[in-house]
Amino acid sequence: MSEPLLIARGKEPLYLLPAMANRHGLVAGATGTGKTVTLQVMAESFSRIGVPVFAADVKGDLSGISQPGADNPKIADRVKKLGIDGFSFAGCPVTFWDLFGEQGHPVRATVSEIGPLLFSRLLNLNETQTGVLTALFKIADDQGLLLLDLKDLQAMLQYVGQNAKDFQTQYGNISPASVGAIQRGLLALEQQGAEHFLGEPALNLDDLIQTNAQGQGVVNILAADRLINSPKLYATFLLWLLSELFERLPEVGDRDKPKLVFFFDEAHLLFSDLPQVIQDKVLQVVRLIRSKGVGVFFVTQNPADVPDGVLGQLGNRVQHAIRAFTPKDQKAVKAAAQTFRPNPEINIEQAILELAVGEALVSFLDEKGTPEVVDRALVCPPRSQIGPITPEQRQQIIRNSLVAGVYDQAVDRESAYERLQSRATQVVPSQQSAPGAPGQKSNTWLGELTSLATGPSGGRRGDSLVEAMAKSAARTVGSSLGRQIVRGVLGSLLGGSSRR
Repeated sequence: MSEPLLIARGKEPLYLLPAMANRHGLVAGATGTGKTVTLQVMAESFSRIGVPVFAADVKGDLSGISQPGADNPKIADRVKKLGIDGFSFAGCPVTFWDLFGEQGHPVRATVSEIGPLLFSRLLNLNETQTGVLTALFKIADDQGLLLLDLKDLQAMLQYVGQNAKDFQTQYGNISPASVGAIQRGLLALEQQGAEHFLGEPALNLDDLIQTNAQGQGVVNILAADRLINSPKLYATFLLWLLSELFERLPEVGDRDKPKLVFFFDEAHLLFSDLPQVIQDKVLQVVRLIRSKGVGVFFVTQNPADVPDGVLGQLGNRVQHAIRAFTPKDQKAVKAAAQTFRPNPEINIEQAILELAVGEALVSFLDEKGTPEVVDRALVCPPRSQIGPITPEQRQQIIRNSLVAGVYDQAVDRESAYERLQSRATQVVPSQQSAPGAPGQKSNTWLGELTSLATGPSGGRRGDSLVEAMAKSAARTVGSSLGRQIVRGVLGSLLGGSSRR
């Protein structure tokens, strides 16, 4: 049985039970009230007992968890107040990730893995446009065309738009207006840097579930300070990651500690403008993923940022201060207070407004899974460094990490773009010998498709030996009759996923 994790102390020590961590949790509070430090304390506590952690680092402060802390009068005073025995400074094993590949190892997913539903949310499409995008994915399935990166999706959209009448009978109406809207959305997505995220090698989820030689869980930190400027991309990535974990991890039942713990910072971005169909599936995943041994902790400014259905699944609560300056804020304070099991000695609503930095209302689940009576408490100080590390320290950790060299180089194997370009090239000779032939439209299609990948300068970088081998293998596999691309759209809940 794993030892309880001391997180805070009120009248009594407040422990988070590892066996109850997969019942999920919430860390809430206004900016500057201590949420990040609380997240850091919880993450390093899980790491010490061998539980891997994933956390998005929105402000860049969480990187300090990789280094031991240093003597500080405030920390010494907090340790003394809390009566913590044997307190010592220590860092955690860390792997840095970055969708842009700048402050960590690149993180990628294929277009097929994201699926049409999450893409429609990412592109802010209406119901009709979503239907066209879904048809596009289906056409790619039926024709054995791999959708791996952004240029594959752009090429497929161009192809479907040019041949819309040919697909109308089997797949329904594909209007030029809807195609144009999706094209514009993809261009905007490209400007946000989505081409760095979409492609191969795609992230192997096993690489997030690692321990070091000493048995400590690796803390996976996603650099999100730049990503947060593209909130829909940030939210889509996190939703995809959650759904992939749900689908790919096996059932493990109740464990004495989680297999993995996720902290989703700025959780309000996950649910902002979220279509009801996706929100329902997120709720279903949160309910069921506990059986996979995964604990999910949402970190946000206000509990009201999380839908009620999801909020009801978050049994472990740490509530920092909320600053109530408007009637809406005051309602949020009242709502937050009502989510706790009452303590007759505490006016919860008043306490939420009065909490000092590093102080919180805390209620964890007991061994029976029942929320404990809320207590006003001081959060324990972290054993690791508070605040960011230097760029040099970050680069050294990246060079020495367990996945160094695995994701650094993108792979561009044969997929929809190359297959469609090859088809169009085969049509060109007959068009040249017989001007005005029925296939003449494809010549324009070839030129437009080529310009999509080459840009103004023309020409593409030659394939390396590894890429050439990968493309050769893909051609062999891709020619199998009847094979379809199946992707994850919030896991098997909407159809299953398979990486090609």
